[in-house]
Amino acid sequence: MPDTPADSARNQHGPAPQRPESNHDDALPPDWIDGEGPSKGLRQTTLLSKDARLAGRPKLCSDCGLCDSQLKPLMAKTCVFVRNRGDELEQRYLGRNRRDGDELRFGVFTQMLAARMRRPVDGAQWSGMVTTLAARLLEGGEVEAVITAATMPGTRFAPRPVLARTPEEVFATAGNKPCLSPNLALLDQVRESGVKRLAFVGTGCQVHMLRAAQQELGLERLDVIGIPCSDNVTYPDLTFFLDQVSRSPATIVHYEFMQDYSLHMRHEDGSEERLNFIDFPMDKLEGIFPSACLSCFDYANTLADITIGYMGAELGWQWVLVRNARGRELLDLIRPELEIGELGSGGDRARGMPRYLQMLPKPPGKPPKPIRRLIAWLQRNRGPRGLEFARAIIEMKLFRNLHYVRTHFARYEPRIVPDHVYRTLAPYADDYQAVFERPLDPTRRSRD
Repeated sequence: MPDTPADSARNQHGPAPQRPESNHDDALPPDWIDGEGPSKGLRQTTLLSKDARLAGRPKLCSDCGLCDSQLKPLMAKTCVFVRNRGDELEQRYLGRNRRDGDELRFGVFTQMLAARMRRPVDGAQWSGMVTTLAARLLEGGEVEAVITAATMPGTRFAPRPVLARTPEEVFATAGNKPCLSPNLALLDQVRESGVKRLAFVGTGCQVHMLRAAQQELGLERLDVIGIPCSDNVTYPDLTFFLDQVSRSPATIVHYEFMQDYSLHMRHEDGSEERLNFIDFPMDKLEGIFPSACLSCFDYANTLADITIGYMGAELGWQWVLVRNARGRELLDLIRPELEIGELGSGGDRARGMPRYLQMLPKPPGKPPKPIRRLIAWLQRNRGPRGLEFARAIIEMKLFRNLHYVRTHFARYEPRIVPDHVYRTLAPYADDYQAVFERPLDPTRRSRD
């Protein structure tokens, strides 16, 4: 699920409230329906559900699908929640590690730009760049198949991993599916079908596992198209979320957390509904986010060849990060179909970060409606915009997730929190020390 600056309120203390019944159970495959729901709260170190299929996995699991394949024995060597190998994989597939500056937040990149399709793809999440690029790779014979996610029949947003072999199959997968999806389970099908040239569309945790296992796959070529990702949920939890935020959740056909600090929801009749981030009923959303997503440090999908999202661009544009030579070739493949724009930046993220840190251990209650209206106005008119918005959101996610790991999985920190997190957040080290009474960087005490 994409980002919201209000997400610090998810750390509220006390037991999670009982959920009202969702009106979407008729859209669920029978084996997805669980009387107690798939999540168990932020303070419980559990996986995603009681599904026996998940037995034997680490306590942190994003259900990437690798353990559903014959590659499961590689889990300990590949799983980002067992050990983050980002630095090693950056060197191997991008040629170097991150430099100071924006690369600490966004990952290695050789080019960063705003773009959008001149003719948007019908039903696509943004303008359809990811869908079009994957389809063009098949059309030109550059790959034999694409691993991506379609929508589960009978649902609006539940993902169904597919191995697309034709451009038409790729275009049929267009659209937002902000739920956990075991895309890597299809690696068995790739091997069994003799595919040697593969494209992969997926999230940061999936890409980390794929890159870590890449040398074992026997592929002649692998193109990785990354989509930014934050706080995905299981499908039952998604329907619960929409029930809480929309006047007509059953008619939503598309939604997105946008750069104007509001959730945009489009309905079947074409009408659009918006909800300011500050107006989210956070007291009702406790416990829907998996521990893995709250322990992830790769929103920007930094091990892909090219990452295509939206957060660093203005409304209506897509944010593109080209990470290596192959990424440039992928962008060039669809460049004639693109309108290229400029990336702007405005506001000052640093002004609000000390207050955000104070909210992490003790989230405030919901302000009165007039105050919320003022906050929403200030966010839109005085808050970070463009690349500064992206920097702000990513730094907030890093702080929130570091706090979550230290609270719930403290002994995992040396293995799953990469060094660039501390380097990125170093400008706020004194503020962190003041709030949490401990160093931001765990090595600081020994150095001092």
